[in-house]
Amino acid sequence: MDEVDAEVANVQKAVDDLEFRSMLSGKDDPRDCILTIHSGAGGTEAQDWAEMLLRMYLRYGEQNGFKMTMIDLLEGDGAGIKSATIEVSGQFAYGYLKAENGVHRLVRISPFDSNKRRHTSFASVFVIPEVDDSIEVDINPADLRIDTYRSGGKGGQNVNKVETAVRITHVPSGTVAACQSERSQTQNKNNALKLLKAKLYQIEKEKQEAELDEIEKNKMKIEWGSQIRSYVFHPYNMVKDHRTDIETSDTQGVMDGNINQFIKGYLLKFAQ
Repeated sequence: MDEVDAEVANVQKAVDDLEFRSMLSGKDDPRDCILTIHSGAGGTEAQDWAEMLLRMYLRYGEQNGFKMTMIDLLEGDGAGIKSATIEVSGQFAYGYLKAENGVHRLVRISPFDSNKRRHTSFASVFVIPEVDDSIEVDINPADLRIDTYRSGGKGGQNVNKVETAVRITHVPSGTVAACQSERSQTQNKNNALKLLKAKLYQIEKEKQEAELDEIEKNKMKIEWGSQIRSYVFHPYNMVKDHRTDIETSDTQGVMDGNINQFIKGYLLKFAQ
């Protein structure tokens, strides 16, 4: 009987997976993607929260067979991170992770507060599809400002003593892309150009679709009232997605990368 139940469960999972995959019909859904995390209102608290989200997405990638490559990382002031940019490679990486676009809110007892008070922190997540060589994005070299600097870090042998990190600014649009993950300045420049190309493609795509406000909508002000998901560690345990009302009390599991229920719920609700 147990074998029959197991087989029924496997068939049901296969049907669910097929239904889930049918939601990923967008032109860019099969592509790799660039995921960026920015700390928001809350200072050290928000920077620590941004680092927690970074760990969550790295765990999610490991569990779901995606290759996660750190492109840029800006350390926080004393703790956490100010921002991080990751290249996510794998089938339907953008299709899945586009569900994470928006502001993520944390409520917890602060580990940085000696009075053990409850704090609220915010961080934003922005996901764009990576552009491959089959898509033409016209970039005039004269429009680029390229700056080099020493890559950051917490110290030790891996911190570069020379200016290998690269920041490229597309002057007409003000779009910026940076990379410091490689030891070679040339490799960092190539990665930064790839990231810049993806960002400019996203902007152009939204222009063509007459959705010029989408970027600003996705980059909502990182504070009260704009969150897509809340993570509450005190006075109770709950993670709730405000777009779908899906929630769970397994906060530790979510922070360990188990976010498929939120991604699936979003795709099923908003699939066109």
